[in-house]
Amino acid sequence: MALSVDKYTHGHHESVLRSHAWRTAENSAAYLLDSLRPGQELLDVGCGPGTITVDLADRVAPGHVVGIDTESDVIARADELRKSRRQTNITFAIGDVYGLQFDDARFDVVHAHQVLQHMARPIDALKEMYRVMRPGGILGVRDSDYAAFAWAPSDPRLDRWMQLYHQVTRRNGAEADAGRHLLGWVQMAGFADATASSSTWTFADPESRAWWGGSWADRVRLSSFADQALEYGLSDRSELDSLADAWRHWAEKPDGFFAVLHGEVLARRPVVDQ
Repeated sequence: MALSVDKYTHGHHESVLRSHAWRTAENSAAYLLDSLRPGQELLDVGCGPGTITVDLADRVAPGHVVGIDTESDVIARADELRKSRRQTNITFAIGDVYGLQFDDARFDVVHAHQVLQHMARPIDALKEMYRVMRPGGILGVRDSDYAAFAWAPSDPRLDRWMQLYHQVTRRNGAEADAGRHLLGWVQMAGFADATASSSTWTFADPESRAWWGGSWADRVRLSSFADQALEYGLSDRSELDSLADAWRHWAEKPDGFFAVLHGEVLARRPVVDQ
């Protein structure tokens, strides 16, 4: 199966998976939970290490959940989590959101967390999610909006990190500020009854600052983001080391505050297609 050629800005370095593995249905998909019912069939697109997926599987059991991602190592990690939780209603598999290997109208719910911001063709991806969704089925999408992030105290090096992140994602054909565009994208893909909301992750105590700052300090030096910034001639090792130092410096500040804004949309496939 040929996978999409989109270039994933973050890649799958340990520092990235460390962040992904922290995510749960409660801290990353709360807007969707009231729409879930026992017995639903659910597709989790871009499931990563599966921590949200296994929580969603608990909510829809005995319904079955399929989690897909593009990387075999990540799928293997997700399957280990499934085994450790002794969950029998989940299947993890390699998959491509532009060409989902499922019949039309297969799922009651399709969920994608932090996926569309990395897609060069997010509306095409949403149309494929629409295809595999049953009429009346539910879509749940959530993506960050980098330009809306807020932090203190100020540091010009973190301003430069934000600028560089946008430069890299633009080079990859992706939209770092996807959160604000989700509602329009979902509407253009043909979904109905679309409702937008927003929520945040906030890192403002010593433990969460150390975790968030440490994760990004490693990402800006060691992940695919760093490799791409260097490959594209947008930065150099000296600057990346400086940005990593800025993250560590921020994490040590007793007044350090960082808020990550996410846009969220719930929508349905019309019972009768327009």
